[in-house]
Amino acid sequence: MLDRLRDDGKLFWRRDPEFVPEKDQRTIRLFLSSPSGFSWEVLVTGFKWFDVRAGKGGGAGIDLVMHLLDVDFVVAVKLLSTGAGQRRLGRPR
Repeated sequence: MLDRLRDDGKLFWRRDPEFVPEKDQRTIRLFLSSPSGFSWEVLVTGFKWFDVRAGKGGGAGIDLVMHLLDVDFVVAVKLLSTGAGQRRLGRPR
């Protein structure tokens, strides 16, 4: 999901390789930024995420896209579904 947004030029992200989780060992920390200058520090465990700086969290990709890009549900779904299924249909990558 984040790769799709990166490829579309909506945001950039990187994983913090030095992050050591305190509670759940599956937790990772991501640093994200937008072309307009916004930045986020997000902890992700499974499908759940938490924006450390905003003190807000949610579940799954649609919630995260809504939060990061400040869009509603319909726009988030459209952003994530654009081009979905192209590989299955044999279209070029």
